[in-house]
Amino acid sequence: MRIGSISACTLLVALTFAQSVGTADRDELLRLEHLWNDAHIRGDAAILNRLWADDLEVAVPKMPVMKKGELVKFVDSGRMKFQRYETSDLNIRIYGQSALVTGRLQRKREINGHVMEDDWHFTKVYLRGADGWRVVSFHASENPVP
Repeated sequence: MRIGSISACTLLVALTFAQSVGTADRDELLRLEHLWNDAHIRGDAAILNRLWADDLEVAVPKMPVMKKGELVKFVDSGRMKFQRYETSDLNIRIYGQSALVTGRLQRKREINGHVMEDDWHFTKVYLRGADGWRVVSFHASENPVP
């Protein structure tokens, strides 16, 4: 069977390839999400440095907007320790060389002797480059769901 000038077989192969590429990207982004969470728990600035694009910008409640250099120094300082850093309700959307990951982030952290808990909705933007997916933007807001 032919559809215009494209055979049904060619179309099926193209759709199968596109789906497998999308699945591979989705699997890789899920792996990076787990790596991100684990690196925060362990305070692993080296892993986070590799996940973060050079022009990363992070905006979270009650903090000034931060760039990669500030964040690496902050993580290296060890001033904040996480007891919990868990994401759920993940939604991954891939748009060519960029991806958007949204979800819920629940954190429990200690900083300067004070324990605090956060329940946020987050949006993370990844960009794929020659060295793989990197986070270019992370934004979180208070989760309206109790």
